[in-house]
Amino acid sequence: MSSALPTPRLRSIVAAMTLLALAACGPATLPSGATINDPTEVQNRGIHQFNVAVDRALIRPVSLTYGTVVPEPVRDSVSNFSDNLDQPRHVVNNLLQFRLYSAAQNTFRFLVNSTFGFGGLFDPATDMGILPVETDFGETLHVWGVEEGAYVVLPVLGPSTSRDTAGFIVDRVMNPTRLVLTAPESDYATGATVADAMNTRYRFADTIDGLYYDSADSYSQARLLFLQNRRFELRGNAPVDYADPYEDPYSDPYEDPYEDPYAQ
Repeated sequence: MSSALPTPRLRSIVAAMTLLALAACGPATLPSGATINDPTEVQNRGIHQFNVAVDRALIRPVSLTYGTVVPEPVRDSVSNFSDNLDQPRHVVNNLLQFRLYSAAQNTFRFLVNSTFGFGGLFDPATDMGILPVETDFGETLHVWGVEEGAYVVLPVLGPSTSRDTAGFIVDRVMNPTRLVLTAPESDYATGATVADAMNTRYRFADTIDGLYYDSADSYSQARLLFLQNRRFELRGNAPVDYADPYEDPYSDPYEDPYEDPYAQ
């Protein structure tokens, strides 16, 4: 089962949108040497406008109501519960990427939060320093050498690529936790996922509103920001082949700023 608004996907989009602050001084552009493969731009723009309309009419007002009416501790507990359900999926992808330390980290985190966190409603693992190592099958395909493919916009879900769309489908199918859930537990999981998505939309309301409703060309802006963020996420330890405009000019030149502490 899956929900209409899988929270990991929404968070990835929100992460890209937060780069708006960096683009505030001018229009966002990909670094020199980077490319955009958008052969179905006309169709993508139509879906993007549909998504904006759905956000305006439904998602935005529902998220604002949820964030205003439901107390923050309750919202946090629901989000913790939803996140905990996704931990086994991260473990599976860690193993498929041959990142055994990350798999062990996520496994231990799931066990701690499922027991001491009362089924994941609380997050004692973070307090213990056991942080999540989030990943997805799109990243697994990247590790296996699959090309990014074309840029696509999914209905409601938003920006993606051909590779990430395939990864999203596989993630929905192979999530171990959700595969074993039956009604009514599966309904609770779906509700928690949707509520978590609404909480994320509420928390980043100003950022998302700025992109959707204040940009001269929200489609181009969303596309650029998504591709920037996703490529940055997947680059890992690989050296860049172009000048990174977001690189800290005062950073240690002998320190790898993209080193993954969990990669093996």
